[in-house]
Amino acid sequence: MLSRWHVHANEYCAAINRHPAAEVVSVWDEQEDRGKAWSSELDVPFVANYESLLSRDDVDAVCVVTPTNLHRDIIVGAAEAGKHIFTEKVLTTTVSEAREVAAAIEKNDVTFCISFPRRCLPELKYAKQAIQQGLVGTPTLTRIRIAHAGSSRDWLPKHFYDLKACGGGAMMDLGAHGMYLARWLLGSPRRVVSVFSNITDRTVEDNAVSVIEFENGEIGINETSFVAYPDSYSLELDGTEGGVRMLSPKEGVEVRSDHLDKNGWHKVEELPERSVSPIDQWISGCLDGTEIEFGIEEAVQLTELMDAAYRSHISGASASIETV
Repeated sequence: MLSRWHVHANEYCAAINRHPAAEVVSVWDEQEDRGKAWSSELDVPFVANYESLLSRDDVDAVCVVTPTNLHRDIIVGAAEAGKHIFTEKVLTTTVSEAREVAAAIEKNDVTFCISFPRRCLPELKYAKQAIQQGLVGTPTLTRIRIAHAGSSRDWLPKHFYDLKACGGGAMMDLGAHGMYLARWLLGSPRRVVSVFSNITDRTVEDNAVSVIEFENGEIGINETSFVAYPDSYSLELDGTEGGVRMLSPKEGVEVRSDHLDKNGWHKVEELPERSVSPIDQWISGCLDGTEIEFGIEEAVQLTELMDAAYRSHISGASASIETV
């Protein structure tokens, strides 16, 4: 385990230890006191020197939950040491670093996975299925809102407001889900226009919207916030021949389409099965070479979107997607 910095670090650690073919064998942390405390809880060694950890024969893979600004060096180092890599999103805060990471992954032929958990959910998978089956015709607009009250109710850790470590605020963290979902649903993006604001007077944005134009004219609206009434999680997908909407996963999914017998909106009774979690996909990929849905290509694509979103926010104008 590489750092307990991120709020999902404990979750990933527990998932690894639950897996019958994997176990956490050591901890490294950029904050030694925090790392030692965690290693004591887990009853595994704390390794203060990262290079020493990478040289251990009992370490086959690493789980990266460090500050985002450390991802480039941490992941490249692991790849060059031949270790398989699971990472929290986003991959990196700049496109150039993302490409360096991708080159190291490909050169060293290690198994890589980024955590895109919302792509595993039956409700979101149905939206993708509806597009693939032609139920919505040509997609025209997708609106995704994922928001919580982490800032307004003051439960997010203070280091999540560190601009240097995080690379941004609400959009960089929670908004990453909407970014990778929009990219998955609508295809290749062309440009982004962002409006970010600050309600709680912290050093990063806590209220944010990015509007994405895709190559075929589709529009994606990605809304996120740390100051919402808890919690918001909705999807609207519109097309020329139908649409899909979800107010929240608990309330289910509705569909309407020219290609269905029923008129108007009606609840979807049969949803796709939930996909295997990202971390379990990764472990199976390491051991058996099975498919991983969220690899280095998808990871780089997320950074490309984020980079454009923040460039737009800073400039006040639209920002084109920088691709290879």
